[in-house]
Amino acid sequence: MTKLPEPLTFLRDLFDRAVAVADPMQSLHHALPPRPEGRLVVIGAGKASARMAEAVEAVYGPCEGLVITRYGYARPCQGIEIVEAAHPVPDEAGLGATARMLDLVARLGEGDMVLALISGGASALLVQPAGEMTLAEKQAVNAALLSSGAPIGQMNVVRKHLSRVKGGQLAAAAYPARLMALMISDVPGDDPGQIGSGPTVGETSTPADARAILERFKIEVPEAAQVALAGQSGVIAPDDIRLSKVKNVIYAAPSQSLAAAADLAREHGITAQSLGDALEGEARDVARAHAAEALKIQAGFGAGATPVLLLSGGELTVTRRGNGIGGPNAEYALALALALDGAPGIHAIACDTDGVDGAAEVAGAMIGPDTLSKARGVGCDAQKALAANDAHGFFGAIGDQVVTGPTLTNVNDFRAILISPT
Repeated sequence: MTKLPEPLTFLRDLFDRAVAVADPMQSLHHALPPRPEGRLVVIGAGKASARMAEAVEAVYGPCEGLVITRYGYARPCQGIEIVEAAHPVPDEAGLGATARMLDLVARLGEGDMVLALISGGASALLVQPAGEMTLAEKQAVNAALLSSGAPIGQMNVVRKHLSRVKGGQLAAAAYPARLMALMISDVPGDDPGQIGSGPTVGETSTPADARAILERFKIEVPEAAQVALAGQSGVIAPDDIRLSKVKNVIYAAPSQSLAAAADLAREHGITAQSLGDALEGEARDVARAHAAEALKIQAGFGAGATPVLLLSGGELTVTRRGNGIGGPNAEYALALALALDGAPGIHAIACDTDGVDGAAEVAGAMIGPDTLSKARGVGCDAQKALAANDAHGFFGAIGDQVVTGPTLTNVNDFRAILISPT
């Protein structure tokens, strides 16, 4: 057993290990087939897509293609064009690049191949509204979905039926060319149809399902969106012949990153336990449940007990009630600190592996037994911050934010609670 480092430093090391394992430059080459003969076109969308394109060209050399990524996430490529656009609410850059991508693949023929690089964030970056919807109306729908508290799977059902590119429609546009999609999963359960709203994956839901979701979560959308959902959807059925030449492969997933973090913990003699890599739910509710579990574990420690690490992944949600700045990871961390109420020997980190928690350019936050006392020392009220959904403001005030900048990958949330004997 090696000496355990300072708890918060160790938790940050765990997060960095989880991110490194999912870096496309370290992992994508294992999933690439030999470069095909004939014309190859590389397309893609997502926060990791430019890094994925860079990894492809590291193996294949210069390639033809077009990839859309988030502002600030571009990478130098030899032949593939990288376009930056807005996330999580789409913009004109994404709209124009998506139109060009659809035109590019529509020109391909029987002997050609498309390599599609899909990662989290593609739902906003691939923009082609259905029906008569304008970009502004699409933006309004996205904003309403993001603040509704609906799980990602439910949001994606609505997105698919309000799009001309999601739900298998991008792959259908490339037919009769062959298409292989390499994906990094950022969704609970690793369902390929949910990653980036499944632009290369057949869809079985209906517009009626989308309308029911809007009603269930009381989401108001523009009239043009209502009209589109009342008509015929463009999503592609799984057995459609236009998807017969498609192969979808998830090559990186949250489970792999959690396993890497667990291995690092065991190197230090720490017992690692997983609460699951596909957790969903309201961030503050999950945090309270995890706090109770951590306190229960600590209360059960006997003489000579070694620390325990609770790991979890997935995608939590926040129902906006206030006007603060706070994504699901920061809100989880704040609610966890409140539930633990300064319990000694318990530290935690909660971060999004893409480096962006909600709409903030912050990955997440760390907490310890002194979190609430530090906040009181600077005149910050934790309960009021949680009520206002201002977790990022709270952690910014006490200096416990985790800021990474673009990580160039995305395997969803990473949460770790280190429980030490007291």
